[in-house]
Amino acid sequence: MNEQVLDAAESLFYDRGIQAVGMDEIRAASGVSLKRLYQLFASKEALVAGYLERRDKRWRDNLAGYVARADAPPVLAVFDWLHAWFSEPGFRGCAFINSFGELGATSPAVTEIARHHKRELKIYIRGLVDSDQLADQILVLIDGAITVAAVMKDPDVAWPAKAAAKALISG
Repeated sequence: MNEQVLDAAESLFYDRGIQAVGMDEIRAASGVSLKRLYQLFASKEALVAGYLERRDKRWRDNLAGYVARADAPPVLAVFDWLHAWFSEPGFRGCAFINSFGELGATSPAVTEIARHHKRELKIYIRGLVDSDQLADQILVLIDGAITVAAVMKDPDVAWPAKAAAKALISG
């Protein structure tokens, strides 16, 4: 039942934004009573936190799995994975940036989850490159590509970001 609620929340929050979706819509989409919904998640903020935490793990696992199987150099394979993600129907950018933009000023929990996601992504990237500075630069390319792909509705922005990463790596 918890997964039903999180599935409904993720779909609605990611598609329409957190503030635009009420708990009654989550109830209707999940098929769970409002009483049960609040037993599972005491507040909308708790539901948002649950959605983001689950998405963080899945997103990072998917990225790492793709990179591990790729023929390309690992850090460049990140951009191949990004292109595939950007090409998915319903792509709306980074759920963590979007959530932070909506709620960061009023929700310390959302702020911390967004920061955690970015810190963990940086740690992952740092494992693929040979310096903290390069990891920081690649992270900016990743987040920039995600944002531009969402705003412009253009998955091909992954390619200039990949070219920039390749230039950074080769010095």
